[in-house]
Amino acid sequence: MEKDEIRKLHPAEIRKFIRKGEFSNTTEGCADGYAQANLVILPEKNAFDFLLFCQRNPKPCPILEVTEPGDYLLRDVAEGADVRTDLPRYRIYEKGECVDEVEHISDHWRDDLVAFMIGCSYSFEWALLQAGIRLRHIELEEIVSVYFTNVACKPAGIFEGPMVTSMRPIKRDHLVRAVQICSRFPAVHGAPVHVGDPAAIGVDLNKPDFGWKPEIPEDEVPVFWGCGVTPQAVAMKAKMDFMITHSPGYMFITDILSEAFAVI
Repeated sequence: MEKDEIRKLHPAEIRKFIRKGEFSNTTEGCADGYAQANLVILPEKNAFDFLLFCQRNPKPCPILEVTEPGDYLLRDVAEGADVRTDLPRYRIYEKGECVDEVEHISDHWRDDLVAFMIGCSYSFEWALLQAGIRLRHIELEEIVSVYFTNVACKPAGIFEGPMVTSMRPIKRDHLVRAVQICSRFPAVHGAPVHVGDPAAIGVDLNKPDFGWKPEIPEDEVPVFWGCGVTPQAVAMKAKMDFMITHSPGYMFITDILSEAFAVI
């Protein structure tokens, strides 16, 4: 099933297609107006340190929901959704290395695993589009550009490492409005963490770690937001025994309208 066919469907319907293996595409642009979430699953022994890491680094890691150990069903962002099957693609990490990408994780589930749902910047893109702000990666059907930076996150326990950012080129005359719009949504990364010179945060625009390699004309400015891929970066640095995340661009689609997260 193609993305254009499901973009107007309710998230619960889209998750049914994902669960049956009938939709395995990226989720950017799906379920207009509904919030999306990053996923991090890790053993209970590491859960408190990770919770503390997120609390200390809310820009890249805003928490929307945390499950009980061994419980794979969600309660808050999508009642009864299954974190083992309801994302299009997952990454399996062992000793800090990505060892596999799979379309479900039922065979990898354990009774000691805790799932963290973390806000995703895809959630505010609809608001930018509604305001007439162009997002070229969506027009090109590309995954948003993602970059590791030289900005260190605040450590917690075994978790430390660089902030990861998503980057969207924004026209100069739309820049203030874009910042105003995104600032309303702190639960899904909120205001940008950096605007302008990529080198100031250790980024080479020609070398994205994931997603679209952009070409930025003179009338656009690179704008960087905290990104939920950050946990993957710190997991690799910590060389954790075991961890599961979403694959970049393949998010969980919640049942909550993005507007419900707005604070202004």
